[in-house]
Amino acid sequence: TDKNSPGVLFIPDNWPGYPLDLFTFPEHYSGDLDCVYIPHGVIMDRTERLARNIMDDLGDRDIVVLCVLKGGYQFCSDLVERIKVLSCNSSKSLLMRVDFIRLKSYLNDRSTQDLQIIGAESLSVLSGKAIVDTGKTMKTLLTHVRAFKPNMIRVAGLLVKRVPNSSGCLPDYVGFEIPNRFVVGYALDYNEYFRDLNHICVISESGKQKYKV
Repeated sequence: TDKNSPGVLFIPDNWPGYPLDLFTFPEHYSGDLDCVYIPHGVIMDRTERLARNIMDDLGDRDIVVLCVLKGGYQFCSDLVERIKVLSCNSSKSLLMRVDFIRLKSYLNDRSTQDLQIIGAESLSVLSGKAIVDTGKTMKTLLTHVRAFKPNMIRVAGLLVKRVPNSSGCLPDYVGFEIPNRFVVGYALDYNEYFRDLNHICVISESGKQKYKV
């Protein structure tokens, strides 16, 4: 995608983020962050817009929301909550079930070739359903999900990174398109740390060294 793509909030390569002292964050991460990249309030507003788009497209269907753990749990929870509110206040209704799967593909700040799928054996519930998939490592998972023959698959992703040699597998619903920077917070982690940040932030070099395994 590019900055003219419809339906995507584009964050340019030179976006510096916001100074940390404008926001609150856990004191134990002092010195571990460079900036607040996307404030929590902006995430919430954007998630509500995605929920409206999903309701417009999929209203009056029976869907399974497949949440990709661990990094997708906060986005999935907030997205489902907003869809529920819209469903209660709309002429359309969306019957939802939520299931979970875990993907593990990062060591420190590097994406590895070895993608582990945990919980994949229980996806028979997807057969014949419409699927809204929320998560970040899509190509391998989509291949796996298609084997269960759902009627429809739609992918919702909060973040899409502009990276070299991208697979070209883009979500149907995208919150933000961002540069290739390693971000943490809002359930996104660095070796299991930083999930407790409300904002999406850029980790500092000292933070990477502090929590490196």
